Amino acid sequence: MNQVLRVAWYRFRATFGRRWGGYLAIVVLVGLVGGLAMGAIAGARRTQSSYPTFLGSTNPSDLTVAAFSPNSNRSFGSTGLTTRIAHLPGVQRVRVLAGPEIVALGSDGAPVVGAINDVTTVGSVDGELAVQDRLTAVKGRLADPGRTDEVTMTASAAELIGVHVGQVIPLGFYTSAQTEQAGFGTPEVMPRLRVRARLVGIVVFDNQVVQDDIDRAYGFMVVTPALIRRVVGLSPAAAAPVEYGLQLDRGSGVARTVEQEFIRTLPPGAAYEIHATSVVAAQVELAVKPESVALGAFGVIAGLVALVLGIQAISRQLRWGDEERRVLRALGAGPVAAAGDGLIGVLVAVLLGSALAVAVAVGLSPLSPLGPVRPVYPHPGIAFDWTVLGVGFALLVVGLGSAAAAFSYRGAPHRVSRIGSGRTRGSSITRGAEAAGVPVAGVVGVRFALEPGRGRTAVPVRSALLGTVLAVALLVATLGFSSGLHTLVSTPSLYGWNWNYMLNPSDDVPPQAIKLLNADPDVAAWSGAQLANSQIDGETVPTLVSASTHPVVTPPVLAGHGLDGEDQIVLGPATLAVLHKRVGDTVIVSYGAPDDAPVYIPPTRVRIVGSATFPAVGFSSFIADHTSMGTGALVTPGIVPQAFHRALLSPDPNLNGPEMVFVRLRPGVGATAGRANLQHVADVSDKVFAGDPNAAGNSVTVLGAQQPVQIVNYRSIGATPVVLAGGLAAGAIVALALTLVASVRHRRRDLALLKALGFTPRQLTAVVAWQATVTAAVGVIVGIPVGIILGRQLWTLFARNIDAVPDPSVPVVSVILVGIGALVFANLVAALPGRIAARTPTAFVLRAE
Repeated sequence: MNQVLRVAWYRFRATFGRRWGGYLAIVVLVGLVGGLAMGAIAGARRTQSSYPTFLGSTNPSDLTVAAFSPNSNRSFGSTGLTTRIAHLPGVQRVRVLAGPEIVALGSDGAPVVGAINDVTTVGSVDGELAVQDRLTAVKGRLADPGRTDEVTMTASAAELIGVHVGQVIPLGFYTSAQTEQAGFGTPEVMPRLRVRARLVGIVVFDNQVVQDDIDRAYGFMVVTPALIRRVVGLSPAAAAPVEYGLQLDRGSGVARTVEQEFIRTLPPGAAYEIHATSVVAAQVELAVKPESVALGAFGVIAGLVALVLGIQAISRQLRWGDEERRVLRALGAGPVAAAGDGLIGVLVAVLLGSALAVAVAVGLSPLSPLGPVRPVYPHPGIAFDWTVLGVGFALLVVGLGSAAAAFSYRGAPHRVSRIGSGRTRGSSITRGAEAAGVPVAGVVGVRFALEPGRGRTAVPVRSALLGTVLAVALLVATLGFSSGLHTLVSTPSLYGWNWNYMLNPSDDVPPQAIKLLNADPDVAAWSGAQLANSQIDGETVPTLVSASTHPVVTPPVLAGHGLDGEDQIVLGPATLAVLHKRVGDTVIVSYGAPDDAPVYIPPTRVRIVGSATFPAVGFSSFIADHTSMGTGALVTPGIVPQAFHRALLSPDPNLNGPEMVFVRLRPGVGATAGRANLQHVADVSDKVFAGDPNAAGNSVTVLGAQQPVQIVNYRSIGATPVVLAGGLAAGAIVALALTLVASVRHRRRDLALLKALGFTPRQLTAVVAWQATVTAAVGVIVGIPVGIILGRQLWTLFARNIDAVPDPSVPVVSVILVGIGALVFANLVAALPGRIAARTPTAFVLRAE
């Protein structure tokens, strides 16, 4: 063995001057493509874990809870409730968020219209948003907690009020008594305190990094502890807690117990909202999943390309030494020594290329994570994913090193002579082409495409055909997936919005609006609903309470059927999974505790009759969970006791109505005309509220399709699938070109014989063109059906994974273009190898024969 190594080392040094170019090609090819693959896979992992990483950096609450009056939404928060919550079993720490009535003022001294109902002012004096649930500034900076003249806002709040970072904003503080006056919202009610504050930054709450359209409809202004202390000196009620941030002893594992204990702790008659951070984390991770999956898929494909191209480069490098190995064998070198000639250089090149790939992957790491978390990611820059780097390095070294050893052994002179003695069977397709009268150049081209040949002229035909089939199949599957994604984003009913518009009141939809809907000929049907957080088998679930036992307009049903009787419930797939239930099982639904009666729903057993994709409706997720895609429940009104209904009734009939109304237009009614009709309904409702002293400031808004976080983020993916498809197409073209060039080089003897037998240069070029066309045709004929099936199955699986309605589609035009493009590009790629074949020097090639 030492003798073999000495010979191999001597031969490496002696031939390095002639072979260094091939070694360098292996290093560069493996390093760049392999590095791109490892960088993409590491970036996919970093993207998928980006939100948990960010969330952990903010010292997040495990639960956020709130208590309020069901009729007025007035907070029930108090110091006593704070103390009781802090002493609940499993609660480690409680921090409080206050909501003083501080609003932006217009030039006339009245509150800015958009700031009254849609922008909430919050702040804390105990470290909430500063120590726990820390804010992140995405523009500007955080406010100085000791100054009263600085504020920060979310991007949606700044947009609603119409301000920008650096602008000085007049703010006014109103007491609770002032907000209940009939003239509140006009210059007639003067604020108790005026402050001119500078907007110093745009901030993001840790649970609002990815926002759906519901979250974007509302905004938050964050005031400093110094300003809160100042207004508390004027009105102690301004410090009343509106929300509590709870950190639990063992994270969210005890969340269910704490939720139940919190409900029992509330004052009688209080309504409540419970918001689990784990739910947000799951939704955000699901929202960024397509980006991470696409990036990971690109990395895997790039890795396969690196291996394939690396193996081809190694094969070419070793084949160039075939003649010298035969000479060594003739001079008495043993089989192992002859096989090892040139192997040391290749293995060193593989090792250096793999090391370069690691460096390239690390160099690409600052480009990740991708997606919505990137602006707030706490650890940007260089990253070392040792798992990906280690496994990738090992795969490149072991995979390419093993391939090099195998090629070297198979190319040894004693192996070549044995292989060459075998006989190969001709292709039946080749014989069929000959019988069909195909020109002789075509017959030879078909044979070159389908028959590997023998001995020194052997070509890996099967791998080339398989690679072409896989490339076309993956390309078509990617286009099919992209088509499904486009269909999902552009079809609201697939993500739960199974109607045209929704009437969204600040309180309730008044009876006058209901009369107008019933009389509108453009309205096909409507259904009303209330939204609340109920307990289903002990889990807090955002629940739509239908206004009818047989609602006409409902979320799209995925399995089972919709509501058609009492004691029934429809759940989202994600909620079913959390509850470990299936359609046909029963669950226990409740709301509140017995002490809260009559605002109490006792434990009631209902049957799960279906699962559905739920729309994004409700309130900002900073305040409470709302239904979205796979999360939510739909129940009949019969589950709510009559005493509960009576307790919620207002003496003012204008304040009694559904909390939201889903409206479906008749077929043929245009979106513009339909919205105009509903806007008239909303305008009439606003006039009713304006003339009612008890409803002053209330309003009704017409909302189009509200997109959940998944759809909002998928919309930002844009051309990513198309770029991936383009990368696949480019890779397939390059692979086909390399295959054709390698085929021409290996079959120089066959081409020389054909030229000696009378083939013209044009015929030799045609041989290569036929070879490329047949290879592409096989890829198209087999790859397109496989790609369509694969794309449909992948999309259906993905849609079910995100709880959307699975509606796979086939982009027929794109698929046809793929087939045509494959044939066209195959012939374009064949041009250069065809010219090489046409210029084959007959005498030089056949000189040794």
